[in-house]
Amino acid sequence: MTDISNTLLVQDALHIGSRTFSSRLLVGTGKYKDLNETGEAIKASGSQIVTVAIRRTNIGQHKDKPNLLDIISPKDYTILPNTAGCFDADSAIRTCQLARELLDGHNLVKLEVLGDEKTLYPNVTETLKAAKVLIEDGFEVMVYTSDDPIVAKELESMGCVAVMPLGSLIGSGLGLLNRHTLSLIIENAHVPILVDAGVGTASDAAIAMELGCDGVLMNSAIAHAQNPVMMAHAMKNAVHAGRQAFLAGRMPARKMAVASSPQTGYFFQ
Repeated sequence: MTDISNTLLVQDALHIGSRTFSSRLLVGTGKYKDLNETGEAIKASGSQIVTVAIRRTNIGQHKDKPNLLDIISPKDYTILPNTAGCFDADSAIRTCQLARELLDGHNLVKLEVLGDEKTLYPNVTETLKAAKVLIEDGFEVMVYTSDDPIVAKELESMGCVAVMPLGSLIGSGLGLLNRHTLSLIIENAHVPILVDAGVGTASDAAIAMELGCDGVLMNSAIAHAQNPVMMAHAMKNAVHAGRQAFLAGRMPARKMAVASSPQTGYFFQ
């Protein structure tokens, strides 16, 4: 990137709750072939926030198993515990509390309460219930939800520090199937809006950022690529490009052609 591009990105910080970041790409840690590949891909992504499924990943609760934190150190990354695999508010709340204990009081969490095992679509009722309890308990809650603008606004009003509507189903790679509703959420938000789920390739990430999303979270799109490290690097560039395009302000879309050059003043008439 040019110097001016670097300067813009440094000045254009992402604020989530009490924390500030320069990277707008958030990445997961699951589905890689081994921990070494996980570490290499995350490093290539340039991400500062790394989400960890507490119910599926060892970060110290099992002393006799490999610890992810040996690869992804909390000294180098902000660890974002998530409640993946929870299907009710109570289990999600307990998972966040466990994460806080394991991470020495860390209070930034990603809440997701799923509705069923087939679609992994969010259970909004249980999500709202869990969010209320966690916020009252001092957590800074980033929340996975549906693309319903009313629900998104309610979660913001409750005190969630970031709202994370899906782009399409988790792990589907279908891209953003709901650009209009995402735009409605973005237009009415006063907290960061991050697309969570559905990204399949770099263009999906760029489109999310061009729409005005504050960031993108992904896992499968990188981990399931034929070359995860290369894809992580591509996603990093896509998020940068999409954000810059949003800040630059795209030209109006027109139904008819408009010549790039003036139609008068030709040298030869």
